[in-house]
Amino acid sequence: MKSVVSPKGQITLPVEARTKLGLVPGTPVHFEVRDGALVLRKGTRGAHPVDAVFGTLKLARPVDELMDEMRGPRPSTGRRRPRRGRR
Repeated sequence: MKSVVSPKGQITLPVEARTKLGLVPGTPVHFEVRDGALVLRKGTRGAHPVDAVFGTLKLARPVDELMDEMRGPRPSTGRRRPRRGRR
């Protein structure tokens, strides 16, 4: 199987390789350089580890309040908010 790199750095995967590996549009792939060769591996669509714990942290106070406590109060921008309505 053979392919050519385009000026944009893109290649076309031969249909035989796509079929054998079950590569369809949107399938993640991983590249690895090994001893002067490029290895392409089919990735997984499993959930990201962060997704498993997202939303489980419960805070006693709002995040902005905690950040102000750690960093100090945010500086005032001095800008007024634009008025809504007719001009």
